[in-house]
Amino acid sequence: MNFRKISPLLVLLFIMFSGFVLHSEVNGVRFCDTDAEFFKAPGEGADSKTVIILPGGGYQGHAMDHEGYDWIPFFHRQGVNVVVLKYNLPNGNPDLPLTDVETTLLSLKEKAGQLDINPDKIGIMGFSAGGHLASTYATHTTGESQPAFQILFYPVISFDPAYVHEGSRDNLLGDVQNDQILEFYSNEKQVKKDTPPAILFHSDDDGFVPRENSVLYYLSLNKAGVPAALHIYPVGGHGWGFRESFPYHDVMLEELAVWLKNLELPQK
Repeated sequence: MNFRKISPLLVLLFIMFSGFVLHSEVNGVRFCDTDAEFFKAPGEGADSKTVIILPGGGYQGHAMDHEGYDWIPFFHRQGVNVVVLKYNLPNGNPDLPLTDVETTLLSLKEKAGQLDINPDKIGIMGFSAGGHLASTYATHTTGESQPAFQILFYPVISFDPAYVHEGSRDNLLGDVQNDQILEFYSNEKQVKKDTPPAILFHSDDDGFVPRENSVLYYLSLNKAGVPAALHIYPVGGHGWGFRESFPYHDVMLEELAVWLKNLELPQK
């Protein structure tokens, strides 16, 4: 929905009667206390899927464009609503971004009727450190708090010294890094049979987050019987997101579109 094409009076009435607040810079709708914006897929009704996007940035920043807002037109073409979340950075307190994700997801479910979405079809998507946040949330939550599916791009998954992205680990955990905590946030070790289905994308030549992060997570999902798909491209490096300069941009979008179309979610 393009709010810039709507008259100021209609926008004012929408805010008054819905309780939502429009962001001053982006055409999204604010619906909860987190820095999250909702973008409704045109023409989609109450059974539509929604994806919460968590941009990367090493847990020290946010790549809000090519790993956030730039994805909206693609998802809208798939009939999927989009939420872009600028989560709080942890600065050594991992509960901060996780709480933002939970608040956002539960608020979406609570306001599903107003937003005209299906509360049981809300998934999560993350890039790099945002992929770690997404996979952490997906593997450490249950019940109503758990997302319906995961989409992960070159995600930080493991805190094993052989594969870890040290910057993301250090920004997330600070100085508290004993063996128990490192294992707790190594998400390939936290997969359970009820972990949501996932699709993962990575580059073979990623020099920042080794491809083993996605491979280990995929293998853990597979072992637990969780539906999962893994796509590793020969080249591309790290952090390509929606950038058309990524050599496999069109192929990646097609594979994601097919996965979304055939994604079977349990009826609740």
